[in-house]
Amino acid sequence: MPKLVFFLGPAAAGKTTLAKAIVAKRPAAFLDMDTLSRPAAETIMRLSGLDPNDRDSPIYKQHCRDLGYRITMDAALENVGIGVNTYVVGPFTKEIADPLWLEQELSRAGASLSHIAVKAIYVYLPDEHAYRLRLAERGSVLDAWKLENWAAFSPSLERQDIQWPLPASAKLYVDNSDILSDEKLSMIEGFIYGGAEKDNLRS
Repeated sequence: MPKLVFFLGPAAAGKTTLAKAIVAKRPAAFLDMDTLSRPAAETIMRLSGLDPNDRDSPIYKQHCRDLGYRITMDAALENVGIGVNTYVVGPFTKEIADPLWLEQELSRAGASLSHIAVKAIYVYLPDEHAYRLRLAERGSVLDAWKLENWAAFSPSLERQDIQWPLPASAKLYVDNSDILSDEKLSMIEGFIYGGAEKDNLRS
């Protein structure tokens, strides 16, 4: 049974870093929503006469956000459909709040939770200060608006519960404020592939 593993959580929590570290040990299809959607988003925003690096305006959210998730999930479903373990990285803020979303997505590929082993890893930091430091340190042009409009952006950093109909053993909440240790990677790897089923991980 192929595995579909979601690395979820706010910007700068470290989703991509964790996912890449696990993929380096256990090769799988790796789909980062930011990477897959960026060419389309830049083109749409540029044709609209707007900043191609904007990821936060109402125009971006209206025309690009859902498109990015559609591109990513179509690629993910195609991979798991041919039996390839697949890691998907993205905030999925709206999606994880919808209990019906996951099963609706799987049904697009004629699959269900009985055909695909879904695991969801929610990566987070303990407070706004930690997020702000990470955003400033990584220096991405995509984060400029977030830092300049902190009061408007920071509510999106609130930790969410995954509402998908998965057993507790298929959901992991990872406080990623400390260093990326071998112990942490081994525990996440165990959660995905067996041998370390935990509901929370705080190293």
